[in-house]
Amino acid sequence: MLEAIGITVLGVAAAGSIACFAGAKTLFNRTIPRQDVLRVNLSEMADMQKWEEYKKFMVPNREWLQSQKLEHITIKARDGITLHADYFPAEGESNKLVICNHGYTGTGITNCASIAVFFHNLGYDCLIVDHRGHGKSEGEYIGFGILDRYDCRKWVEYIDKRFSRKKQIVLYGVSMGGTTVLMTAGFPDLSDSVKAIVADCAFTSPYDVFSHILKRDYHLNPFPIMNINDSMCRKKAGYGFSDYSTLDAVKTTKLPILFIHGKDDNFVPTWMSEKNYQACTSPKEIYLVENAGHGAAYYENPEVCQEKIKSFLEKYIK
Repeated sequence: MLEAIGITVLGVAAAGSIACFAGAKTLFNRTIPRQDVLRVNLSEMADMQKWEEYKKFMVPNREWLQSQKLEHITIKARDGITLHADYFPAEGESNKLVICNHGYTGTGITNCASIAVFFHNLGYDCLIVDHRGHGKSEGEYIGFGILDRYDCRKWVEYIDKRFSRKKQIVLYGVSMGGTTVLMTAGFPDLSDSVKAIVADCAFTSPYDVFSHILKRDYHLNPFPIMNINDSMCRKKAGYGFSDYSTLDAVKTTKLPILFIHGKDDNFVPTWMSEKNYQACTSPKEIYLVENAGHGAAYYENPEVCQEKIKSFLEKYIK
């Protein structure tokens, strides 16, 4: 009797382990390898009626930007892959430059066109990057900020060298790009050319955001799926989901940071930006946007968001 019970328990445990491994492998395959098509559900951003309104603002900006003369630039990342970006200078001489960082499975031009046009109108040069594993940039695996922070620092070094450290640099990012710029702020040796950070709907770490999605969509606890997934990522992509977090960065950086987040964001919960803001020890502001889903804060009320960004940066960029 006891032996039979023991065999049954072992069988259930084994079946559970197999299921967890299969779940972890599925999660890894759907998120970490390069994705050359947009995998984010646009309904996370807005319902269809709102989305159509956002497109009326987004599409003309993207079409106008793509019609401009953009300089294509490549650099080498620390692991040897080639990173790509488009450089769009201001109309006249400018000592201000923004590095625009896009979200998961997006590209610089598709995700950051509207914000780049806004910065261009403010007199900024714009460097619009494709993250590793995205767009024209090389890379088999997506870095989720953990790897991308090193790439972002490389872009800062490129700008410093090209312009003899005469540019005042703003790091802007949305979603995964927001996480990237916050993590970049944590480098103790980051160039003092970087003057400010604007982070829109950043997640605190890959571990936190994947755990949230597991609970929300599949009603699963992070353990042990996340632990298995983390081991897969470390082995194949060279990093773990908890190797670094935005909380680590904002506790040590001296850079001023503007946190932006939509209050209706169910993909990257608003509490992540609130937690980042609370942990931040440098000059900081937070702007939470009513009725805005994931990545939609800027599009829900462009005029107010533009004024928030403009007034914030005017304090630190001369």
